[in-house]
Amino acid sequence: MKRILAAALSLLFVCSLLLLAACGQSTSKSPAASGDTPQNGAPKPAAYSPVTIENMGRTLTFKEAPKRAVSLNQHTTEIMLSLGLEKSMVGTAYMDDEILPALKEKYAAIPVLADKYPSLEVLLGAEPDFVYGRKSAFAEKGVGTVEALKEKGIEAYVAKGTYVPFGTLEDVYEDISNIGRIFNVQAKADALVESMKAKVKEIQAKVGKHEKPLRVFAFDSGQDTAYTAGKSLSTQLIELAGGKNIFDDVEKGWAKVSWEEVVKRDPEVILIFDYDKPSAAEKIKFLQSLPPLANVTAIKNNKFVIMPLSDVFEGVRNMTALEKMAKGFYPEKFN
Repeated sequence: MKRILAAALSLLFVCSLLLLAACGQSTSKSPAASGDTPQNGAPKPAAYSPVTIENMGRTLTFKEAPKRAVSLNQHTTEIMLSLGLEKSMVGTAYMDDEILPALKEKYAAIPVLADKYPSLEVLLGAEPDFVYGRKSAFAEKGVGTVEALKEKGIEAYVAKGTYVPFGTLEDVYEDISNIGRIFNVQAKADALVESMKAKVKEIQAKVGKHEKPLRVFAFDSGQDTAYTAGKSLSTQLIELAGGKNIFDDVEKGWAKVSWEEVVKRDPEVILIFDYDKPSAAEKIKFLQSLPPLANVTAIKNNKFVIMPLSDVFEGVRNMTALEKMAKGFYPEKFN
């Protein structure tokens, strides 16, 4: 009996040791603890592959994603924030309008270097390795030429729609894709571009096709003459919204035209670009007061569509612009 009891106790002791060993082995190294998978369950970023991009006649090469970026215009800022790049940004500049509500929290955490373009000294103080802006950002009154910045170790990306003869939505898509490649967030960039293309299709489906699109006059400013949009992104947006820019034959993005020519082309809708002063309401009042325009169809029918200028700059707001135009041109299609 004693021998049976001793054997049983010995067997129980061995089983206990095996159980403890098994438990220790199963809990000693989890995937999160080993570093195989981030603790939040998100996949690791893809390894960075060198990126080569053509931009404003230059070949840009990136061996790693920039770590200290500065955006020099509102529309470039909103593209970067829409791609979730706020942690890679050390400065912004030149706001034309309030930041998009969805991006407000991200934007608030980034230093604003200047109301307009910062001086070169201020820019260098942020120690950037990458800057992104309109062509004007790198002109005489901007931060310096792209070549001068390159000499200081700063790579510059110029928004394509601002340096090609006539900017288009395709240029905007290309910019978004290129920024995605440069910062290794290509999937986000692709998703953003696809969502914009889907919005275009959605709006065009609502507007439908028109044998005679509404004649649209885009008024920016001017008194003795009118400053308007010629061949430009604004013209493409007007067309996608079911209109026709009456000055789409002007071989410039923006140009001065005579009031006599406006009367001759008789717009059915006047698109008012709203920014700074005079206000949109003041611009409308001025147009209504001009005797030569009294018999213009848009004036007689009081047909105006107000558009924040920031909406037609090359960026994520272009879909907002397109929808505002479409609703203004054909409100009955959106009821």
